[in-house]
Amino acid sequence: MPSSAAAATDLARVAASFGRQFYVRSCSGAWPERVAVTRGKRTDFCVGDEVEVRLIGPDQAVIESLRPRRTALLRSDRWRSKLLAANVDQAGIVIAGDPPFSEALLVRMLIAIDSAGIGVALIANKSDLEDAARSIAPRLAAYRALGYPVFEIAAGTRPAEARARLRDWLAGRTTLLVGQSGMGKSTLVNTLVPDADLRTQAISAALSSGRHTTTFSRMFDLPAEVARDARIVDTPGFQSFGLAHLSASQRMHAMREFAPLLGRCRFNDCRHRDEPGCAIREAAARGEIDATRYRLYLRIEEEPD
Repeated sequence: MPSSAAAATDLARVAASFGRQFYVRSCSGAWPERVAVTRGKRTDFCVGDEVEVRLIGPDQAVIESLRPRRTALLRSDRWRSKLLAANVDQAGIVIAGDPPFSEALLVRMLIAIDSAGIGVALIANKSDLEDAARSIAPRLAAYRALGYPVFEIAAGTRPAEARARLRDWLAGRTTLLVGQSGMGKSTLVNTLVPDADLRTQAISAALSSGRHTTTFSRMFDLPAEVARDARIVDTPGFQSFGLAHLSASQRMHAMREFAPLLGRCRFNDCRHRDEPGCAIREAAARGEIDATRYRLYLRIEEEPD
C-alpha cells in the first residue's frame, strides 16, 4: 500500500467510466473505491482496465498508466470507436421475445465478441412469457447448433431460478452483459446484484452525474451466494453496434458456420454474394447454413457502419 503521502503508485481496476472521470478500486482491497482522473486529455480507459494510480487525499486518484489488456471489446463507426470493457472473460448477450430482439443487432454483437476472442453466451430473458418464448425458440435452436450456450431465464418473475441457472457460468469470471434496450438486462443485473441500484447511485453521485445513471458502464462484484469470485460489467442498452474496426476478413471469420467452408470458393476474393462457385452461398441455398444469419451477414457487408 502506498505511504500516507501517496508518493507511490498502486494497482487499481476501473470500475466505472463516465467521460473523463473514472471510478477505481484497489486490486488488493487496500483502499475504498474512489474517483480518478487522467493526466492531460487522455480518456482511452474503460471498465475492467488495470491501471497504476497515484492516490490523492482520502477519496481521489490520478491514473498514471495502463497495464496491457488481456481482452478488449469495442464498437465503432466510420468516425469513432468506443471501448466497452477490457479484461473480461466472457460476455452474455441478453435477448427476449417481448419486445422481439433484433437479430441483426445480435449478429453484429456476436461478430465483435468472437473477433475479440471473448467467450459468449445468449441469455434469453422473459421465458415466463410463453407466447414470446415460443416465438424465438427456433432462433435459439439455431444458435445452440452453432455452439453458443443459451440460458433461458425469467429474471423478473423467477429470480432464484435465474441465479441458479447462471451460477456456474458466472463463477470465477468477469462477465460483460450487453443487449439492446427493453430486453430486461437491468432487471437481470438487479437479480444478480440486489443493491446494484444503490451502488450505481453512489458511483453517479461521486462522479457528479446523477442524471446519467443509465449511460455509463460499471462493474459489480456478485455476492458469494449468487456466484463465487464473480464480477459483471453492466453496459447501457444498445440500438446499434458498428463494426468498422474489423476488416471484412475478420467479420467473415467470426461467422462460425462459415469456418469449414472458407477457402473452398472458386475465387480467392469471393465476397460470398453472387459469385459463381461460392461454397458459402451454395451451402446456404442447400439449407446447410442458416438463411437468416447468411442474409444478415450480407446486409452488414453492404451497409456502411
